[in-house]
Order: sequence, then C-alpha cells, then structure tokens
Amino acid sequence: MNNQMLGIIDACTNTTALQPLTFYRSIAAIPFAGRYRLIDFTLSNMVNSGISSVAIFPRDRYRALMDHIGSGKEWDLDRKRDGLFIFPPMTSDLHLESPSLFTQFRYHIDYFLRSKQEYVLIANSYTICTVDFEHVLQRHIASNADITEMKQGDKSLNMYIINKSILVNILQNESHDFYTIKEMVRYMAQSHRVEKYEHHGYTAEISSLDAYYKTSMEILSPDVWKQLFINERPVFTKVKDEPPTRYAKKAVVKNSMIANGCVIEGHVENSIIFRGVKIGKGTVVKNSIVMQKGVILENSVLENVVLDKDVKIGSNETLLGESGLPRVIAKGTTQGALMKS
Repeated sequence: MNNQMLGIIDACTNTTALQPLTFYRSIAAIPFAGRYRLIDFTLSNMVNSGISSVAIFPRDRYRALMDHIGSGKEWDLDRKRDGLFIFPPMTSDLHLESPSLFTQFRYHIDYFLRSKQEYVLIANSYTICTVDFEHVLQRHIASNADITEMKQGDKSLNMYIINKSILVNILQNESHDFYTIKEMVRYMAQSHRVEKYEHHGYTAEISSLDAYYKTSMEILSPDVWKQLFINERPVFTKVKDEPPTRYAKKAVVKNSMIANGCVIEGHVENSIIFRGVKIGKGTVVKNSIVMQKGVILENSVLENVVLDKDVKIGSNETLLGESGLPRVIAKGTTQGALMKS
C-alpha cells in the first residue's frame, strides 16, 4: 500500500463541447465503454497504485457522480482510516460563480493538514489511460522535484505530483488564487523545481463529442483494449446485478461490445451497447453508441449515432450521423412513433 500519496481528482472541469452528454451530469460521470464512467479510469489508476486516500472535488451537476461513486466500495475505499472523500463546492447567494478548484482546496485545507502523506497527486477526471503513479512518484523523489508534471510528447496530461508541504504553504497564502492546477503550476515554476514525466501508452482526453466518439470507436480495436484493460490493473466500476444478454436466433453481432442485461434481435456492428439495451428485429446499428436502457424498435437504422441513457427510438426510423461527427440524441428522448411500452 502506497501511504506516501494523497489522490486528488479534479472533477470541476466543464465544457459545452460535450453537450448534450453534460446537460445532466459532469464530465466525470459520462458513461463510457459499455459499463464505466470516465472517472473510473483515474480512480482505478490511483487505487491500483496503492493510494488509499482519495478526495474528489466536483463543481456542479454532481448527483450522477455521487450516485455512481457511492461509498467507494467498488474501489476498496470504504474504510475507517483514509478512504474516499467527496467535497462539493461551498456556495452562497453572494457568489454568482462557482468557486475555483483552488478555492475549494483552501476551504477544505484541513483534509491536507490532517493527512500523513508527504505528496499529493492531482489528476483530472476525463483522461483515459493506464498509468502506475508509483513509478511517477519514484521519479519525482529521485529527481528532487517540487512538482512533477506528466506529459505525453508536448501535451500535458494535467496530472501532477506536488510536495504536500509546498501545496499547503500556497493554500495558506490567501494572496494567491488559481482557477486551475495548470495555472498554479505555471506560477510555482518561477520559484520551484518542476520536472517532467513522459507517459507512454494509449492515452485519450475526452474534451469534446468528437473525442468521445473517436475514443469509443478506438477501444473496439484489440490493440487499444489490451492497453486499457489489463488483468493486473483492472478498471473498477459500480457493480450492477443484471442477467446475461439474450441474443435472438437471427441476431448478428460484429466487432462490438455488448454489456449485460441486453436483448439483441437485430444487427449490431462496430458499436458499443451499454447495459439493459433492447434492439428490435430487423434493426441495424452500426458505428454507434447506445447507452443504458436504450430501446430501438423494429426495422430502424442507426449509423454514426450516440444515444444517451433512456432514449427510445420507434420502428422504421433512420438516424444517420457523419463519420467522425456523430449525431447525438439527448438523455430520455423519444424519437419516432409514440412509445407505449
């Protein structure tokens, strides 16, 4: 167990580039890869690196995130000592805007002061990769760095290891405020030693609908899948007890991911189908993503489409997006003939 690092997940980031997927949820809670949420990858990387104390800092629309994370049981973080902490922002009528992430850190400074760990790992909630943070910490210590920034090529992964004493000092200095950790690191680089850590392996930043769709299609490749889902470093998620998927005799499935609890009667190709989805007879779904409890009735055609949760598509409907530019249907939408079931 790595008792040297605190894990901090920045779940504050929001962008209109991911709407309508972020109408009712934060980026951290966006469903991904059939049964996961984006935050599962960062949280699992931390746990697999032996981190036993993790704090999540959301900003808004965090109900779905809190419902998914719960007590942290699936990540073995429901414990009496250390464990999982979720710190929603403190707001008041006097502040029209949500506080910055740094302000949230300052408000909850007791979390940092009471912890016994010497280093703080701060990571975003929307980067898909597999990384051993213990290796990053070893490099950080060996190089005598104050801050280590993880990068891939010229691009920052927005993941940092910082000496806790340095972070606490700047939190206690109320003359400074930073909206993002990147801003803080740039400021601290003027007077502190900042080292770089080069990360190798598959990495994707989910910052737009295009990136979400592209990455989802890429994980259908066995080469990419093997880099993200490693037996020795599993990606944990909320467990749901659902029956196996039922395939009709005439169902056709090619190069697709099908989660539990589905009923597949049509043709599914190069697609990701989440839990509890029903695809009717004669329906063709290609190059698409259908999230939880979606229903597509008979003889419909979907290609290059993303259906959010609880979307219902009637019979004989045709929904087409463009390659690399999917058509996205918002959560809970009913499309086509009036649904009676």
